[in-house]
Amino acid sequence: MAHLPTPHIAILGDGGWGTTLAIHLHRLGHRPRLWGAFPEYVHTLTQHRENKKFLPGVRIPRSLEITSDLARVVQGAHLVVLAVPSQYLRLVIRRCKELISPQHAFLNVAKGIEHETLDRMSEVIVQELGPIPHAVLSGPNIAPEIARGQPASSVVASQDQALTAKIQRLLMSERFRIYTSTDIIGVELGGALKNPIAIAAGIGDGLGFGANAKASLVTRGIVEMARLGVAMGARETTFWGLSGLGDLVTTCLSGRNRWLGEQLGRSRSLKRTLASTPMVIEGVETTRAAQALGQKYGVELPIIEQVHAILFEHRAPRIALQTLMRRAGKAEAV
Repeated sequence: MAHLPTPHIAILGDGGWGTTLAIHLHRLGHRPRLWGAFPEYVHTLTQHRENKKFLPGVRIPRSLEITSDLARVVQGAHLVVLAVPSQYLRLVIRRCKELISPQHAFLNVAKGIEHETLDRMSEVIVQELGPIPHAVLSGPNIAPEIARGQPASSVVASQDQALTAKIQRLLMSERFRIYTSTDIIGVELGGALKNPIAIAAGIGDGLGFGANAKASLVTRGIVEMARLGVAMGARETTFWGLSGLGDLVTTCLSGRNRWLGEQLGRSRSLKRTLASTPMVIEGVETTRAAQALGQKYGVELPIIEQVHAILFEHRAPRIALQTLMRRAGKAEAV
């Protein structure tokens, strides 16, 4: 009798986070397969065993399979990890439709909101694949640190508690601690909405502001995130956890969204800044979506509104700051 192949874990997306999760799972003794959309770049990764564009300086084990064959990666997997940028997630999921079976479960790790529909990533999954088991992973997770084995924590959320427990067991190690949650809306929104606030933090850095300004921004930023999240059905307490405050602090201190804001604060144009990096900076389109969601739910988002004005309405950063600081006095509300 022929033996069935051992189930593996599919990682869709060969960016920094997808590559990191593949390396991490390989270290733990699992069987990840990493998929990339562009065959020529997959060939480069396979030959050099280093993701020089998105994760430089980290070696990819020789035994970790990398391929552009989507069917080979998805078929037979017991877990499909979605690590593609949020604005391309729907297209990738559609390509998976004919490849999946009832054995599949999906874990989304992209942090964004689809700007055309204002849908969260879990909503995109269900719309395209039906009521398939799915979860979301989010937290203060700078990919190069985790790839190099530095300590970090994250949270996995789903209404399917058996699935969160399974993913927790798969991912948790002595260097990567995983918590669970049932608030998938809050965990998704925390990971997405922190990016516009991080752009604002970077703008402050580019303008030469200090610790006082950044602390104020983080404090009021998390209030905005929670305010919108609650209006959309999330639990407020989720935003004080790893996927909210934790991720916000990390992203305001480092990462591509903060870097983008810093360039804008130094009077560099958005178009020129985006053209200078191969990275997809999720916060740009998330700002557009968050602004629209604030209007849809009638939620005041003063920081996000000013970031939107800087990105899409050519407002000068110092004018945006004046607009924020000159708002009418009010009692602190959290």
